[in-house]
Amino acid sequence: MSLEFALDKYPVNFRLRDGTECVVRPLQRQDEARLRKFFEAVPEAERLFIKRPLSDKRLLRDWCAKIDYEQNLTLVMLVKGKIVGEATLHQRHGGWKRHIGLLTMLTHKDFRGVDVAKLLAQEILHVAPYAGLKKLEAELNGDRKVAIRALMQLGFRELVRLRDYLRDMKYRPLDYVLMGIDLITDEEYASAG
Repeated sequence: MSLEFALDKYPVNFRLRDGTECVVRPLQRQDEARLRKFFEAVPEAERLFIKRPLSDKRLLRDWCAKIDYEQNLTLVMLVKGKIVGEATLHQRHGGWKRHIGLLTMLTHKDFRGVDVAKLLAQEILHVAPYAGLKKLEAELNGDRKVAIRALMQLGFRELVRLRDYLRDMKYRPLDYVLMGIDLITDEEYASAG
């Protein structure tokens, strides 16, 4: 299986739960300004949970200029040309977790509750086996109840919950939640019948 083959289906059109039309596709070089606007809209309280600081101007420029779908595959959801959600499949190409991808997701604050994250996660679940992955993980803070529920609806399960392990911007404790799912490849579907 090939990741390139899986990406041939994009762009794909969807309707969100509220009827809004959107398109999902891989991140492209010309998306830098859109991506910057998307991340600028992240509420200050949530910026702590983004692993790299958004104040680093090179981060988004490099993210768009040095696209490598085999390393970090980012799918974006656009509504009327504006990015309203992103999901990234982070891949490791060595070591004892090389068969496990990491899913990170973020939804624009004005588009929460209409299945943006769920649709993007579903698309990542579709392409991950084509990257040779057998499992997928997602790390969340315990307050992200909607995202946790959406991942559970897709088949993820809670692997680990560490109580009060994280701290928010006001230094209040939050749970660390590691969720995971076993991926099924087309070959496994065929042999299951």
